[in-house]
Amino acid sequence: MQPPGPSLHPHNNNPGDFTFVSSTEAEDLSGSIAAPDVKLNLGGDFTRDSTATTFLRQRGYGWLLEVEENDPEDNKPLLEELDIDLKDIYYKIRCVLMPMPSLGFNRQVVRDNPDFWGPLAVVLFFSMISLYGQFRVVSWIITIWIFGSLTIFLLARVLGGEVSYGQVLGVIGYSLLPLIVIVPALIVVRSFEIVSTVIKLFGVFWAAYSAASLLVGEEFKTKKPLLIYPIFLLYIYFLSLYTGV
Repeated sequence: MQPPGPSLHPHNNNPGDFTFVSSTEAEDLSGSIAAPDVKLNLGGDFTRDSTATTFLRQRGYGWLLEVEENDPEDNKPLLEELDIDLKDIYYKIRCVLMPMPSLGFNRQVVRDNPDFWGPLAVVLFFSMISLYGQFRVVSWIITIWIFGSLTIFLLARVLGGEVSYGQVLGVIGYSLLPLIVIVPALIVVRSFEIVSTVIKLFGVFWAAYSAASLLVGEEFKTKKPLLIYPIFLLYIYFLSLYTGV
Protein backbone atom coordinates (compact mmCIF):
# COMPACT_ATOMS: atom_id res chain seq x y z
CA MET A 1 0.00 0.00 0.00
CA GLN A 2 1.18 3.42 -0.78
CA PRO A 3 1.55 5.66 2.24
CA PRO A 4 -0.57 8.61 2.15
CA GLY A 5 1.21 11.38 0.52
CA PRO A 6 0.58 15.02 0.85
CA SER A 7 -2.70 15.97 -0.65
CA LEU A 8 -3.40 19.29 -2.08
CA HIS A 9 -6.39 21.23 -0.84
CA PRO A 10 -7.21 24.66 -2.10
CA HIS A 11 -7.34 27.33 0.59
CA ASN A 12 -8.81 30.69 -0.24
CA ASN A 13 -7.19 33.71 1.27
CA ASN A 14 -8.63 36.21 -1.16
CA PRO A 15 -11.23 35.86 -3.90
CA GLY A 16 -9.61 34.32 -6.94
CA ASP A 17 -6.41 33.21 -5.04
CA PHE A 18 -5.79 29.56 -4.12
CA THR A 19 -3.16 28.18 -1.78
CA PHE A 20 -2.44 24.44 -1.55
CA VAL A 21 -1.84 22.94 1.91
CA SER A 22 -1.06 19.43 3.06
CA SER A 23 -3.65 17.04 4.50
CA THR A 24 -2.09 17.34 7.97
CA GLU A 25 -2.47 21.10 7.92
CA ALA A 26 -6.01 20.68 6.62
CA GLU A 27 -6.91 18.49 9.59
CA ASP A 28 -5.55 21.15 11.93
CA LEU A 29 -7.49 23.87 10.20
CA SER A 30 -10.75 21.94 10.15
CA GLY A 31 -10.80 21.37 13.92
CA SER A 32 -13.74 22.79 15.91
CA ILE A 33 -13.33 25.68 18.30
CA ALA A 34 -14.63 24.87 21.79
CA ALA A 35 -16.82 27.56 23.35
CA PRO A 36 -15.33 29.02 26.51
CA ASP A 37 -17.05 28.03 29.74
CA VAL A 38 -18.17 31.42 31.04
CA LYS A 39 -20.16 31.52 34.30
CA LEU A 40 -21.88 34.72 35.49
CA ASN A 41 -22.04 34.76 39.30
CA LEU A 42 -24.64 37.29 40.40
CA GLY A 43 -24.58 36.16 44.00
CA GLY A 44 -27.28 34.51 46.07
CA ASP A 45 -28.31 37.77 47.78
CA PHE A 46 -29.05 39.43 44.45
CA THR A 47 -31.17 36.49 43.36
CA ARG A 48 -33.15 36.50 46.57
CA ASP A 49 -33.63 40.31 46.40
CA SER A 50 -34.86 40.08 42.81
CA THR A 51 -37.31 37.33 43.74
CA ALA A 52 -38.64 39.29 46.72
CA THR A 53 -38.94 42.47 44.65
CA THR A 54 -40.86 40.66 41.92
CA PHE A 55 -43.15 39.01 44.46
CA LEU A 56 -44.00 42.32 46.17
CA ARG A 57 -44.64 44.10 42.90
CA GLN A 58 -46.90 41.31 41.67
CA ARG A 59 -48.92 41.53 44.89
CA GLY A 60 -49.29 45.30 44.58
CA TYR A 61 -46.88 46.14 47.41
CA GLY A 62 -44.19 47.71 45.27
CA TRP A 63 -44.64 51.01 47.09
CA LEU A 64 -42.86 49.44 50.06
CA LEU A 65 -39.66 49.41 48.01
CA GLU A 66 -39.83 53.09 47.08
CA VAL A 67 -37.29 55.34 48.77
CA GLU A 68 -38.34 58.92 49.36
CA GLU A 69 -35.82 61.62 48.66
CA ASN A 70 -35.07 64.04 51.46
CA ASP A 71 -36.75 67.37 50.87
CA PRO A 72 -34.70 70.32 52.23
CA GLU A 73 -37.95 72.00 53.26
CA ASP A 74 -38.68 69.13 55.65
CA ASN A 75 -35.58 69.94 57.72
CA LYS A 76 -36.83 73.31 58.94
CA PRO A 77 -36.46 74.22 62.64
CA LEU A 78 -39.52 73.61 64.80
CA LEU A 79 -40.21 77.32 65.40
CA GLU A 80 -40.05 78.03 61.67
CA GLU A 81 -42.26 75.02 60.95
CA LEU A 82 -44.89 76.38 63.37
CA ASP A 83 -44.48 79.91 61.98
CA ILE A 84 -43.27 81.31 65.33
CA ASP A 85 -41.08 84.40 65.11
CA LEU A 86 -39.83 85.23 68.61
CA LYS A 87 -38.30 88.55 67.55
CA ASP A 88 -41.57 89.62 65.95
CA ILE A 89 -43.53 88.63 69.08
CA TYR A 90 -41.11 90.54 71.32
CA TYR A 91 -41.42 93.65 69.16
CA LYS A 92 -45.21 93.49 69.27
CA ILE A 93 -45.13 93.15 73.06
CA ARG A 94 -43.09 96.34 73.27
CA CYS A 95 -45.52 98.10 70.94
CA VAL A 96 -48.45 97.19 73.19
CA LEU A 97 -46.76 98.02 76.48
CA MET A 98 -45.49 101.35 75.16
CA PRO A 99 -48.32 102.71 72.99
CA MET A 100 -47.16 106.32 72.97
CA PRO A 101 -46.43 107.49 69.39
CA SER A 102 -43.50 109.58 70.64
CA LEU A 103 -41.49 106.39 71.35
CA GLY A 104 -41.14 105.74 67.62
CA PHE A 105 -42.48 102.17 67.45
CA ASN A 106 -44.25 101.03 64.33
CA ARG A 107 -47.34 99.93 66.23
CA GLN A 108 -49.35 99.17 63.10
CA VAL A 109 -47.35 95.95 62.71
CA VAL A 110 -49.47 94.46 65.52
CA ARG A 111 -52.56 94.89 63.36
CA ASP A 112 -51.16 94.57 59.85
CA ASN A 113 -49.09 91.44 60.55
CA PRO A 114 -51.23 89.36 62.94
CA ASP A 115 -50.03 86.10 64.44
CA PHE A 116 -51.68 83.49 66.63
CA TRP A 117 -49.00 82.14 68.96
CA GLY A 118 -48.08 85.46 70.57
CA PRO A 119 -51.62 86.42 71.66
CA LEU A 120 -52.28 82.83 72.73
CA ALA A 121 -49.19 82.88 74.95
CA VAL A 122 -50.32 86.17 76.52
CA VAL A 123 -53.83 84.85 77.18
CA LEU A 124 -52.48 81.60 78.66
CA PHE A 125 -50.09 83.56 80.88
CA PHE A 126 -52.95 85.74 82.09
CA SER A 127 -54.95 82.56 82.74
CA MET A 128 -52.08 81.10 84.78
CA ILE A 129 -51.97 84.24 86.89
CA SER A 130 -55.70 83.92 87.41
CA LEU A 131 -55.14 80.48 88.94
CA TYR A 132 -54.14 82.38 92.08
CA GLY A 133 -57.76 83.38 92.44
CA GLN A 134 -59.78 80.45 91.04
CA PHE A 135 -59.05 77.59 88.70
CA ARG A 136 -62.33 77.56 86.76
CA VAL A 137 -61.71 80.94 85.11
CA VAL A 138 -58.88 79.63 82.87
CA SER A 139 -61.08 78.11 80.19
CA TRP A 140 -63.51 80.98 80.55
CA ILE A 141 -60.77 83.56 79.87
CA ILE A 142 -59.83 81.78 76.63
CA THR A 143 -63.51 81.61 75.66
CA ILE A 144 -64.01 85.31 76.33
CA TRP A 145 -60.90 86.11 74.30
CA ILE A 146 -62.20 84.20 71.26
CA PHE A 147 -65.83 85.28 71.37
CA GLY A 148 -65.11 88.78 72.68
CA SER A 149 -62.78 89.33 69.73
CA LEU A 150 -65.48 88.00 67.43
CA THR A 151 -67.96 90.53 68.86
CA ILE A 152 -65.51 93.42 68.36
CA PHE A 153 -64.80 92.20 64.82
CA LEU A 154 -68.48 92.06 63.87
CA LEU A 155 -69.10 95.49 65.38
CA ALA A 156 -66.12 96.98 63.55
CA ARG A 157 -67.32 95.55 60.24
CA VAL A 158 -70.82 96.90 60.80
CA LEU A 159 -69.37 100.34 61.49
CA GLY A 160 -67.43 100.23 58.21
CA GLY A 161 -64.00 99.19 59.45
CA GLU A 162 -61.59 97.27 57.22
CA VAL A 163 -60.28 94.71 59.68
CA SER A 164 -60.10 90.90 59.75
CA TYR A 165 -60.97 88.57 62.60
CA GLY A 166 -57.34 87.45 62.85
CA GLN A 167 -56.23 91.05 63.34
CA VAL A 168 -58.81 91.65 66.08
CA LEU A 169 -57.90 88.37 67.79
CA GLY A 170 -54.22 89.28 67.81
CA VAL A 171 -54.70 92.87 69.02
CA ILE A 172 -57.13 91.91 71.82
CA GLY A 173 -54.80 89.12 72.94
CA TYR A 174 -51.64 91.23 72.98
CA SER A 175 -53.44 94.09 74.74
CA LEU A 176 -53.96 91.88 77.80
CA LEU A 177 -50.32 92.59 78.68
CA PRO A 178 -51.08 95.77 80.69
CA LEU A 179 -53.40 93.73 82.94
CA ILE A 180 -50.58 91.26 83.50
CA VAL A 181 -48.17 94.09 84.36
CA ILE A 182 -50.41 95.52 87.09
CA VAL A 183 -50.92 92.14 88.81
CA PRO A 184 -47.78 92.40 91.04
CA ALA A 185 -48.83 95.91 92.10
CA LEU A 186 -52.32 94.67 93.00
CA ILE A 187 -50.82 91.96 95.18
CA VAL A 188 -48.71 94.53 97.06
CA VAL A 189 -51.47 97.12 97.62
CA ARG A 190 -54.32 94.69 98.16
CA SER A 191 -55.05 96.04 101.62
CA PHE A 192 -55.33 99.62 100.30
CA GLU A 193 -58.66 99.68 98.53
CA ILE A 194 -58.39 103.15 97.00
CA VAL A 195 -54.89 102.56 95.61
CA SER A 196 -55.93 99.16 94.32
CA THR A 197 -58.92 100.66 92.50
CA VAL A 198 -56.76 103.33 90.90
CA ILE A 199 -54.28 100.72 89.68
CA LYS A 200 -57.11 98.62 88.25
CA LEU A 201 -58.56 101.57 86.36
CA PHE A 202 -55.12 102.48 85.09
CA GLY A 203 -54.56 98.92 83.80
CA VAL A 204 -57.93 98.82 82.09
CA PHE A 205 -57.42 102.22 80.41
CA TRP A 206 -53.92 101.17 79.38
CA ALA A 207 -55.15 97.92 77.78
CA ALA A 208 -58.18 99.55 76.15
CA TYR A 209 -56.07 102.38 74.72
CA SER A 210 -53.51 99.94 73.28
CA ALA A 211 -56.24 97.93 71.56
CA ALA A 212 -58.45 100.83 70.45
CA SER A 213 -55.55 102.84 69.01
CA LEU A 214 -54.81 99.90 66.71
CA LEU A 215 -58.34 98.83 65.82
CA VAL A 216 -60.14 102.16 65.64
CA GLY A 217 -58.81 103.86 62.51
CA GLU A 218 -59.73 107.01 60.67
CA GLU A 219 -62.37 105.17 58.66
CA PHE A 220 -64.68 105.22 61.70
CA LYS A 221 -64.66 109.05 61.88
CA THR A 222 -67.43 110.03 64.32
CA LYS A 223 -68.21 106.39 65.17
CA LYS A 224 -65.06 105.79 67.22
CA PRO A 225 -66.80 105.82 70.65
CA LEU A 226 -69.13 103.06 69.44
CA LEU A 227 -66.12 100.73 69.15
CA ILE A 228 -63.94 102.08 71.96
CA TYR A 229 -66.63 101.55 74.61
CA PRO A 230 -67.10 97.78 73.97
CA ILE A 231 -63.32 97.32 74.02
CA PHE A 232 -63.16 99.11 77.38
CA LEU A 233 -65.94 96.87 78.79
CA LEU A 234 -64.18 93.75 77.51
CA TYR A 235 -61.01 94.52 79.48
CA ILE A 236 -63.03 95.36 82.56
CA TYR A 237 -64.52 91.91 82.31
CA PHE A 238 -61.07 90.34 81.84
CA LEU A 239 -59.87 92.07 85.00
CA SER A 240 -62.96 90.95 86.92
CA LEU A 241 -62.13 87.34 86.07
CA TYR A 242 -58.81 87.77 87.86
CA THR A 243 -59.89 89.86 90.84
CA GLY A 244 -63.35 88.34 91.22
CA VAL A 245 -64.93 91.79 91.37
